[in-house]
Amino acid sequence: MFNKNKPLDNSTSSGLGIPTPPEPAKPTPAAAPISAAPARAPEPARPAARSSSLSTLSAGVKYEGNISGAGELQVDGSLKGDIRVVRVVIGEGGAVEGTVHADILEVRGRVSGAIVAKQVKLFATSRVEGDITQEQLSIEQGAWFQGRCTQAKRDTPGANMLESPTPAEKPAPAKTDAKVEAKPAA
Repeated sequence: MFNKNKPLDNSTSSGLGIPTPPEPAKPTPAAAPISAAPARAPEPARPAARSSSLSTLSAGVKYEGNISGAGELQVDGSLKGDIRVVRVVIGEGGAVEGTVHADILEVRGRVSGAIVAKQVKLFATSRVEGDITQEQLSIEQGAWFQGRCTQAKRDTPGANMLESPTPAEKPAPAKTDAKVEAKPAA
């Protein structure tokens, strides 16, 4: 039963008759193809492309003066003056004190002054104090608005919300043939 003189069988790990699984074959590295061009490092991810006509007043920046143009404006800072552009977005930290003229206006921050736009959207975080003249108005629950809103006519031919109304011409001085004499008080 016990045979001390019998040499151990190397095909079993413990000598108890349990076979040891064969070692898996080690893969040999395949020869990589050699290319003449050096390997390029991957390009860093780029942010989504913005409109080339977008101007931004960054958070922490204070600007005093008027802004006008044919592009778009993002206000995250503080602006004291009038705005006249195609599209304005006032961020949650943005504040404008002045008149805003735009085709599209989105307010998440504060506006103190008149608004004239085709489309106005006041988000829940907005605070607007002033009159709004618009074609379309959207106010989310939670938005604060103090002022009057007037719906502009949509069907006015050639109406452009960005154009200023033309001032009336000065009336010509009245011509009179009669002479008026002032009499001293008696």
